[in-house]
Amino acid sequence: MSTAQDTGISPHDLERYRQELIGYCYRMLGSSSEAEDAVQDTLTKAWRNLDRFEGRSSLRTWLYRIASNTCFDQLRSSQRRARPMDLSDPWAADGPIGGILPEVAWVEPLPDRLVHGSLADPADVAEGRDGVRLAFVSALQHLPPRQRAVLILCEVLRWPATDVADLLDTTVPSVNSALQRARATMETANAGPVSPPAPPKAVDLDLLERYVDAFERYDIDALTELVREDAIQSMPPYELWLRGRKEIMAWWVGPGAECEGSRLVRAPVDANGCPAYGQYRPSGPGGRHEPWSLQVLMLDGDHIGEFAMFLDTDTIFPLFGLPPHPDDPLLEVP
Repeated sequence: MSTAQDTGISPHDLERYRQELIGYCYRMLGSSSEAEDAVQDTLTKAWRNLDRFEGRSSLRTWLYRIASNTCFDQLRSSQRRARPMDLSDPWAADGPIGGILPEVAWVEPLPDRLVHGSLADPADVAEGRDGVRLAFVSALQHLPPRQRAVLILCEVLRWPATDVADLLDTTVPSVNSALQRARATMETANAGPVSPPAPPKAVDLDLLERYVDAFERYDIDALTELVREDAIQSMPPYELWLRGRKEIMAWWVGPGAECEGSRLVRAPVDANGCPAYGQYRPSGPGGRHEPWSLQVLMLDGDHIGEFAMFLDTDTIFPLFGLPPHPDDPLLEVP
């Protein structure tokens, strides 16, 4: 029986695939924390079972096979993650904010650093951002696990159908059939067809600066000018979501008025390819600013098209390098 030494494969050889595997598992599971756990499990299994790696496929394909099976096992016992807009029609700004659903119900934000690293090729970064946007990852959760894997591997990661068939122990016709069904489901889920990534472009820093200034002053007129007319706002873990600039602004001056006086701190890493800010809300008149939400902003030209505000700050803020108080130094992120 061969050993790890016989294969010539070292832990470093396995570790260099960690980030791309996290991106794959995140798309499969919809959770950054579960993706990291799945990849750690994958690399541990691979190291312990190197004697089973016969070199008939590449090391990368073998690792993706282990990661796929790890995700399949996990998805058998878990519910489908979603975003609020997957669960109901838009809510009214003057209505209730809905119930609080458990953490396992929601698609979680993903720090870009977990996928791209600091030395990633710009073209790879652009493609990765396109494939981890929140709406796309949420739509993926509508697919059965094997169709989900086929769509990610073929359409996002651009694997040949022959390689995907080898990875999933099936045939090329079966892969093509699964891909067609997956595409149809994604279109029904309003994810749209998967398309090649747009060329990398700079984030509109002026738009972001104007947004931060207007939000911290809570200047509703200025904010209205920055938000697209058909914009969307969601706020997990609450079921509430709003559609339309008018409804969003009505909510900000109504139930959301306690956000007045907030401060925003740009997270040192983006979320799902989008700018992310820590929002610190005052705890009361003259009170200390406390973590309230991670704001993920989806930009559309010179306007903001979507606000996704995640309130689980105890978990999310450290993940994105955000400190407990806006005047504290940013946290180091690996």
